[in-house]
Amino acid sequence: MSAEEERLWSILRANSLDFNAWTVLIEETEKVAENNILKIRKVYDAFLAEFPLCYGYWKKYADHEARIGSMDKVVEVYERAVQGVTYSVDIWVLYCAFAIETYGDPETIRRLFERGLAYVGTDYLSFPLWDKYIEYEYMHQEWSRLAAIYTRIFENPNQQLDRYFNSFKELAGSRPLSELRAAEEAAANVSGPVSEADGQVNEGEVHPDAAEQMQKPLTAGSTEAEELEKYVAIREELYKKAKELDSKIIGFETAIRRPYFHVRPLNVAELENWHNYLDFVEREGDFNKVVKLYERCLIACANYPEYWIRYVLCMEASGSMDLANNALVRATQVFVKRQPEIHLFAARFKEQNGDIEGAQAAYHLVHSEISPGLLEAIIKHANMECRLGKLEDAFSLYEQAIAIEKGKEHSQTLPMLYAQYSRFSYLVSGNAKKAREILTGALDHVQLSKPFLEALIHFETILPSPRQIDYLQSLVDKFISPNSDGSAADKEDLSSIFLEFLSLFDDVQSIKRAEDRHAKLFLPHRPMSELRKRHAEEFLSSDKTKLVKSYSGAPSPGQSLMGAYPNAQNQWPAGYGAQPQTWPPTTQAQAQPWTSGYSQQAAYGAYSSYGSNYAAPQVPTSVPQIASYGVYPTTTYPMQSFPQQSYAQPTAATTLTPAQQPPPAAAAAPQAYYGGPYY
Repeated sequence: MSAEEERLWSILRANSLDFNAWTVLIEETEKVAENNILKIRKVYDAFLAEFPLCYGYWKKYADHEARIGSMDKVVEVYERAVQGVTYSVDIWVLYCAFAIETYGDPETIRRLFERGLAYVGTDYLSFPLWDKYIEYEYMHQEWSRLAAIYTRIFENPNQQLDRYFNSFKELAGSRPLSELRAAEEAAANVSGPVSEADGQVNEGEVHPDAAEQMQKPLTAGSTEAEELEKYVAIREELYKKAKELDSKIIGFETAIRRPYFHVRPLNVAELENWHNYLDFVEREGDFNKVVKLYERCLIACANYPEYWIRYVLCMEASGSMDLANNALVRATQVFVKRQPEIHLFAARFKEQNGDIEGAQAAYHLVHSEISPGLLEAIIKHANMECRLGKLEDAFSLYEQAIAIEKGKEHSQTLPMLYAQYSRFSYLVSGNAKKAREILTGALDHVQLSKPFLEALIHFETILPSPRQIDYLQSLVDKFISPNSDGSAADKEDLSSIFLEFLSLFDDVQSIKRAEDRHAKLFLPHRPMSELRKRHAEEFLSSDKTKLVKSYSGAPSPGQSLMGAYPNAQNQWPAGYGAQPQTWPPTTQAQAQPWTSGYSQQAAYGAYSSYGSNYAAPQVPTSVPQIASYGVYPTTTYPMQSFPQQSYAQPTAATTLTPAQQPPPAAAAAPQAYYGGPYY
């Protein structure tokens, strides 16, 4: 390797998601190893294992194989490509263009077109693939096949629908009707699969009503012109229906500015548009369209866990657990595998579906590897162990995490771990003494801070009497002292919180002393107008009301303390925060085992700022079955298998279904990119 290659590989070993480093490495490798196919394969295999949706790089890889490799390898690369980004119109266009240039057998080429159209033929932006198919049949002057293609296009909205209808009318006006109807009349006598256009038509077939009319012989006494008029009228009816649906989705489609994958973030408007579009299609109730729109969405939005979570929940609600699990595997092993929220969701999803070991592994992966010490993962993992009756394992999780955080310098997680461990211990065991000992012991290892002291004050409100008011007073005095660390705003906020605590649990004289101290330390620095406003606000609301309001809304055990303290470190990636949590009302805590209280909406909506409004997926009212079309598989939808990724090139050969077999020129079945094809 060149020195630059070594440097770039070193960067990528440390962070395999550095897209810019990958692109530079590919350029460098192509420059220094122009004819070394092994080095080229190594870099492309490694890159595409991390970013399989980059169809342009699949094309470049195939071009290298065509230049210095073998034709079988070109086919293998394209087969891996259409497994990696199956619902991309562009990759099917590229593959079909390669087939046209390479193979002489028209049926082989048509089978490939049909494979692609089975996945992307109803995509609103599928016109490049339809154009390529029309161009191929026009070149061979297959007029009846050409007419059949136009008929299929009219079954669904398409950005170029008007152009296609005009082209069809030109074709109908230039060829004898007998040439246009030949293939359709033959196809009408063969039962075809149910399509998704409106629950009645299939990709590759025509509308039943249209087929019924097309197989009728020429009416006695009717003229050629009259029959042609009927022929066109049937297709015009399909076209008009497609235009009606087009008018309903055009707003969603035009708002999709980037339908392809890129590592750059999408803007909020486009993300919201995808949610709204999915809402609309789910309400329509066509299961096949729901699946295809999700797959389309997850090309552009592949880096956003919320859409993967939503897809999984929708498939689960519809009873399609195979599709739900397949989507979850792709999300956790390939597309958002470094984002903790998808693994936290996966853990809960697996637990709810009886996979306890899988749930434990997902939690452990987050707080030990993906985001070491992540409080949210530790809390949820401990809660699950508690639900399983394994209290000692739950306590052990906290203790291990605390031991690890103690070894870190200035750990911002450690204070919150102590606070949550104390609260967890009390709620599951009712042992107030042990809970207080945990917090007292924490003071030897953590620096006083507003979040930590706020946790102590809040926690003391739910513990039984006698309350340790004097002990809390000493800690608060130490923190708000002018000579202590901490911002003036944090000190004033904590002093106010403690005042509210005293107003509930201490005597009048103690409250008066605390108010005087608060006024002496903080109020002289306030403008007079602000003081008057504050005085009026305090007069209008009692201290007790304020405190109860602050602590109302008991959190579920699945939630963390992170949202309760404004200054606590937020360890989520940007845009994904744990939902704010407040402390329980000031009622005596129940000493009983921890109960879940973790609804789907609370659990899954909290994982992202965009997904929080998606409470529960809408189940399509019908799930039409897809029968086979020619050599296509009979299953409703294909699935991908994604094993753990590595830089090693896949070696295990995979047996493809008939619809996925490469053209006959390939000497052997291509290697499966992810360990298994769509099947």
